[in-house]
Amino acid sequence: MTTPAEPPQDDSASEAAPAPDEQAPERPRRRLRWLRVLALCTAVLVLVLAGGTWYVYQKLNGNITTDTATETELKAHEADRPTEGPTSAENILLIGSDNRGSGNEEYGPDSGTQRSDTTILLHLAADRGSATAVSIPRDLMAHVPSCRRSDGSTAPARFEQFNWAFEQAGPACTIRTVENMTGVRIDHHLIVDFKGFKNMVNAVDGVEVCLARPVHDTKAHLDLPAGRQKLDGEQALGFVRARYSIGDGSDTGRMDRQQDFLASLLKKVHSNGVLLNPLKLYPLLNAATSSLTADPGLDSLNELYGLAHSLQRIPTGAVRFLTLPQEPYTADHNRDQLLQPAADELFAALRDDRPVTVSAQVTPEGTTTPSATPTGTTSSTGTTGATPSGTPTGAPSGPAANSPSDTPSATPTYRGTTANRDICGKDR
Repeated sequence: MTTPAEPPQDDSASEAAPAPDEQAPERPRRRLRWLRVLALCTAVLVLVLAGGTWYVYQKLNGNITTDTATETELKAHEADRPTEGPTSAENILLIGSDNRGSGNEEYGPDSGTQRSDTTILLHLAADRGSATAVSIPRDLMAHVPSCRRSDGSTAPARFEQFNWAFEQAGPACTIRTVENMTGVRIDHHLIVDFKGFKNMVNAVDGVEVCLARPVHDTKAHLDLPAGRQKLDGEQALGFVRARYSIGDGSDTGRMDRQQDFLASLLKKVHSNGVLLNPLKLYPLLNAATSSLTADPGLDSLNELYGLAHSLQRIPTGAVRFLTLPQEPYTADHNRDQLLQPAADELFAALRDDRPVTVSAQVTPEGTTTPSATPTGTTSSTGTTGATPSGTPTGAPSGPAANSPSDTPSATPTYRGTTANRDICGKDR
């Protein structure tokens, strides 16, 4: 039987179709090209982001003004200063300057001098579990040491209003006055002016306040209804500076209002996650650094962010605001003097990094009044009456008021507020 002949093979087709093992190397080469393109794009993106981050960092860092003159002056008086504490607690003096230059001319003529419109001693506990902000009255009579002015002349030592120190000889003189008064060594200082404060409020999209009555104050540029409301930067500046149109017209009432506002501001920064959101953080840092003067230990973005991060970690209920215990100055009731022994007890607690508690209730005027709850105890309402401003809770009144406490180991309680207190007077 004859076997069928096989069909002839097409040699041209056989030569045109490559073998499977000849096609394999082509696909890895294509993948390799795409990987190279992807790596190049990623590298470019990283460089762009790094360059942008570097630019932002340098811009914010460059905004800060470094106060080397104060550092030099303090070193010249090192022998007279309190010794550093045994713990890693930090004491920072915050100074609100009423400088009318540098873009602040709308708030009054520039006389070439500045006054410490607001001064707060901020104590950060060593474990960073709490913070205490103590307002120092500008009208407090204090022993101001002899200080060197910026022009090289000397301001003589004198017993004068506290804010005289800053006006005559700047922050170094203010720091030495605070240290002489309290025995607390100041580790750092920050100075912010009107414009910086206003811009920081705007950067967080305003801050809420609560007014018992409408406020109409042409000098402070305020025209506000009663009740809970949000203030922009310009309104906030007028609110914290106004004195005679809100409350009883006293400087103490004004400091109470400043403390309530700062508590509300801090609470907003906490709740909005500002420090964890770059889109919210940058405007705040830009506003803060643009009008900030700092000592060499706080004059970089890293150091300022570290400070802000420490505050962010502290629960709002553990951030306390209070006014330095004071009473009318005996020689002039328009001035203040330290209330003893309350003031010295507070200074000792700060030096030793011991806890300080605050308690207050809201009056119809929207200002705080002291609690009379005995030290170490709590009533069902949290308050049972009133004591003189700044007196430790449960301290005796009358002739015995200046006697040492019978329970020195108890935690003193002062008139004040915490950052978690509701602005309309409800604790939460």
